[in-house]
Formats: sequence, structure tokens, C-alpha cells
Amino acid sequence: MKFIEYGESEVCQEIENMGLPKFRGKQIFDAMVNGLNLDEITVFSQDFKQKIASFYPKNKIYQKFVSKDGTKKYLIQFEDGAICECVLMSYKYGNTLCLSTQIGCRMGCKFCASTLNGLERNLTAGEMLDEIYLINRDNGGSRKNRVITNLVLMGSGEPLDNFDNVCRFLEMISSTESLNISMRNISLSTCGLVDRIIELANKNYGISLTISLHATTDEERKKIMPIANKWSINEILQACDYYFAKTGRRFYIEYTLVKGINDSDLDAKRLAELLKGKTCHVNLIMLNPVAERNLHSTARKNAEEFCKKLISFGVSATIRRSMGQDISGACGQLRNKFVRKKV
Repeated sequence: MKFIEYGESEVCQEIENMGLPKFRGKQIFDAMVNGLNLDEITVFSQDFKQKIASFYPKNKIYQKFVSKDGTKKYLIQFEDGAICECVLMSYKYGNTLCLSTQIGCRMGCKFCASTLNGLERNLTAGEMLDEIYLINRDNGGSRKNRVITNLVLMGSGEPLDNFDNVCRFLEMISSTESLNISMRNISLSTCGLVDRIIELANKNYGISLTISLHATTDEERKKIMPIANKWSINEILQACDYYFAKTGRRFYIEYTLVKGINDSDLDAKRLAELLKGKTCHVNLIMLNPVAERNLHSTARKNAEEFCKKLISFGVSATIRRSMGQDISGACGQLRNKFVRKKV
């Protein structure tokens, strides 16, 4: 197993088991968190590097794209050649990294590019960590002075479909050994795996839970989100209530406005009825068009009217700012372009 999968004390123990000085483990761990590749570690001799080479991570930034709005999109390549994507967005409160939890996705949501080629594999906890370490360093950050302040698990993949690895990742990235990113600054987005939402609530990490809802009836949701054939909207919202009861954290609803599908006055009314009395906030999203899907975003004016209607019904709601459209802003678009070129 790679050192990146371990905490600092575990790396030190592995180094001792190899018959090497324990203090080297601390140096190795520090180098990984700082996003260094093995060749860049100047305190190691060539002989020592050769001894640990097969255990040190070789993940790397494959490509970077910078939007005219300042958003940065990265392709991260792992040792087996698999590619995932991440997006770094700057806000007044800090820098938020949207990271991936799987290579591809098997959820099949019709508006998402991540699922076009299905699920290739899960990412390990260490691979998720390395997404952050590499991008933090690329933007001038380090273990002691990180530039990434917030994380959203909303990139390629369904986080709760990779539950064990995601939980280990959350515990590691929030530790003082790592980048010490507070659980309260981490959001996880799910299409609604009810049993896993309950498991996550019982762990009481205190992260923000976001539900990709995108419809106001089960019948309409089934047309665009296959997961709706397993879990109803009512079951998902009951799980959200449980999450709030266990953690005290309000949950969020993601609602992508698709022209002629879910953007009517009736949809706004039904959404408000579903959320009445619940401690939540609705993020309305302007659809980033996916070439392979015949879906179109609602007009901005219509989105604003939809938002006003929700607020008039007593629902907390805002329209999320669209970012990075000129660099394939929709989740999975950039990776799919890479995969097509490779083929």
C-alpha cells in the first residue's frame, strides 16, 4: 500500500518495519502533504529514495485550465493512468476545491457528464487526499499555510457509493496531521442513497449534506435520475431530517433548472411544499449544457422568478453563480474530452 493511504504515525511505523530510521517517516509524510514528488525531496539520498520509491505516490497534475473568471480546472492523473477532475473556485470567504470521489459514476443522472462512460473505479482515501495536496501546492500552499479553505465532494462520482474510502478521507483531511480542514468547511453532495445518509448521520462528522434533488415528483425524477427508482423523494427528505436531528446541521437542496422539465410555477410550488418547515436551503443551478444530452438550461429571467417564488413561499433559496463554463464547467466534461481523445 502507498504511504499516501496512511497517517503520519502509520508511515513512521511502516518505515521502522523496513528497518529505516523512524524520523524519516515524518519527513515522508510532510513531503506528501506538501504535494512534493519524490525527486523534489532534497533531504533524501538517492539510495533512500530507491528504497521507498514503490511506496511513495506518483499521482500528478496532468493538465490545468484557467477560466476568464479565475476558476481553475485540473485533470489529475493517478498511477494506473486513470484521470479525474477537480475545480478550484475563489470566493470572498476563501478558496473552495470541488474534488472527485470516483473515476466516472454509475448513477446515470441525465444532466451529468460524469456518468456518460459509467463507473471505472473508486478512488482511495489517499488518492482523494492527493487531489488536494497537489492543487494546494500548485496555488502556493503548503502543510503549514494552506490556500484551500473549503472542500465540496461534488466532482465526478457519488461519494456515498464509495462510503468507506470517503469516510477515511474525511477523517484524514480534517486531522491536525494533514491540512486540518474543519469538517464544518466540508460539503458532500449525494443523489440520495438513503441508507448511507443515515450511516453518515450516525458518524456525526458535522459536514454539510447536499441533496441533488432536481425534481418535485418521483415520476419526473425517475426520468432524469435512475436512483429515484430505489428511493423516493419522501424517503430522502426523511433521511435529511434524521441527519439534521443527529448533527444539528441544516441540509442543502441542489436543484438544476432544466428548460421545460422542472422549471414551471407548479414545480416551484411543489418544491416549497416538500420543504415546508425543514431546516434547509435551496441552491438553484443554471444547467451547464452537456453535448451528449438533449437538455437545456432555463433562461436566467425564469430562474430568478423561480427563486422569488420559493422565497415568497418561505423557502430559503439562492441562484448559484455559474463558474468555469469556458473551460468545460459541467462535472465530467473535461475528463470525457480527454477520454475521447485517448480513444
